Amino acid sequence: MRHKISGKQLCIDSDHRRAMLRNLAAGLFEHGQIVTTLPKAKAVQPYVEKLITAARKRTLASRRLLTSRLTDRNVFAWVADPNVKAERKRSDFWDLPAETEIEFNRFGELKSAPRLIQHIITKVVPLMEGRPGGYTRIVKMDKRRVGDATDLVVLQLVGRESGSQVSGGTSGRRTAADKRTKFAAEKRKAMASATAAPAPSTEAAA
Repeated sequence: MRHKISGKQLCIDSDHRRAMLRNLAAGLFEHGQIVTTLPKAKAVQPYVEKLITAARKRTLASRRLLTSRLTDRNVFAWVADPNVKAERKRSDFWDLPAETEIEFNRFGELKSAPRLIQHIITKVVPLMEGRPGGYTRIVKMDKRRVGDATDLVVLQLVGRESGSQVSGGTSGRRTAADKRTKFAAEKRKAMASATAAPAPSTEAAA
């Protein structure tokens, strides 16, 4: 029996599972969204949300908690890396810093870049202001992983997604439905006004 054992084991040992959760959480904070399998997304989702709840306090204790549960690595260093393809250097979620914030030495090694903990405090936490919870969401994809054909999902932070359901815009289907409703209302109004108008007199003038 699994008394007082919470969470999914994911068929891996505790050290491997802890490292995997830390890496998935760090990738989510860095890129705004990650593509992974459904069991892994469900396992890392509460881990990430507890970190965001702690980070919202912006205290020294919360910073120490984030440092103990995440590897405070450099973020966005791949933007200035010449080996990274151009299509990977764009991001729809974060406003990537200018390349001047990322410095390399004369040997091409990373010299300085924004740190992950500071990025969480300055970029992630402001998106969650006024939100009591539910900082992430899981979106199922229509494709499977090559090899074992398991379902792939997108785990993303809420706050800057595109789409009518989250951004408050109007979808194409809703626009078309509104046009049909408006057209039907105008036709009904025209028919009602035509029936209410008095019929012209047919009597011939004497």
